[in-house]
Amino acid sequence: MTDLIQEIYGTIMRNKLRTILTGFSVAWGIFMLIVLLGAGNGLIHAFEGQSQNMKMNSIKIYPGYTSKPFNGLKEGRRLSLNESDLQLTAEAFPDKVITTGASISKSDAILTFGKEYVSISLEGVFPNYTELEAVKLKQGRFINDRDMKERRKMIVLHEKTVKMLFPRTQAIGKYIDVQGVAYQVIGIYTDQNSFSPSALVPFTTLQLVYGKGDSIDNLTFTTQGLTDEVTNEKFEQSYRRAMGLHKNFDPTDQSAIWMWNRFTQYLQQESAARMLHIAIWVIGIFTLLSGIVGVSNIMLITVRERTHEFGIRKALGAKPMSILWLIISESVAITTFFGYIGMVAGIAVTEYMNQIAGRQTVDAGVFSVTVFENPTVDLSIAVQATLTLIIAGTLAGLFPARKAARIRPIEALRAD
Repeated sequence: MTDLIQEIYGTIMRNKLRTILTGFSVAWGIFMLIVLLGAGNGLIHAFEGQSQNMKMNSIKIYPGYTSKPFNGLKEGRRLSLNESDLQLTAEAFPDKVITTGASISKSDAILTFGKEYVSISLEGVFPNYTELEAVKLKQGRFINDRDMKERRKMIVLHEKTVKMLFPRTQAIGKYIDVQGVAYQVIGIYTDQNSFSPSALVPFTTLQLVYGKGDSIDNLTFTTQGLTDEVTNEKFEQSYRRAMGLHKNFDPTDQSAIWMWNRFTQYLQQESAARMLHIAIWVIGIFTLLSGIVGVSNIMLITVRERTHEFGIRKALGAKPMSILWLIISESVAITTFFGYIGMVAGIAVTEYMNQIAGRQTVDAGVFSVTVFENPTVDLSIAVQATLTLIIAGTLAGLFPARKAARIRPIEALRAD
């Protein structure tokens, strides 16, 4: 065994440059595979994290414009939603709809406290808003039924809005001015999925202050029993039919109402994540294959250069299996050594990525979105990839080894 190791070492040292270049392609292949998997995992984990912060069984409805004529009415009509649509949603699908809610908004509201101010949307919501949206109450309380019934001027602020309005004092219990109307801050919430967080007030209060009547900007409801894309699609079709009869538009008109089904969005994200994962593996495997081809080529060159040596070995009684084992051992040694270097370097880079960008977010003042999270690779996957590389390296050396083992001593001794 010691003689074999010394012989392999001697062969490699006699062909340093060629061995290093071939080994680099092997190390680069496993390195790139691990780094690509780590970066891909960072994106996928960010997608999954965003999805976990959403109410996956909720559907939000927005009014649109009709694109088809219906019952003598022309296309291009602007539809609107009102509280009767909220009632229809609950009554028409009692076995599918769990809870319903709605919201109305006042855009560009100026919130002022002392010398501090911020311009954001004011949103009127129901007490069950926390059941419909992925919001977390950090301090204080949320809007309740009494606030709705008495149309109280209470307000719940996003944590980043609080930092702007109350940089040096507590917000709970304070009164802020909203364009001439005083609201008491009763709670602070956070919502990682809000691209533009709103200040939340009772639905009925916003109706009263801004004369909204019974109109609503959108309605939201949570569902049950819709576990896959097919059942969700059937429900959406049924819902459009019910709303079409109620609002007098063609049920097949996709632009009359816009449905944001978060579950189907989640399925689409999952599909995109799978495609990304597959693409990364394909790229990584082809990179590995280029390294394996390099190992096979260098073994073929080695066999050709050592033909005379192999002839002498056979003439002295060496068995074909010993020559076969020698070539395969050299191939395995190169792939193992450089594959290990590539694996260690790849893991080191992914850990470094995790340290500097382990939870990378895009922060734009009042909102932040996680775009990169935990870009690491499971150690078992890295080891399995390296072992696969070693096995492939063994196979890569098999063809040159068989060629060397079949050399006839007389022909080999005649070779230059």
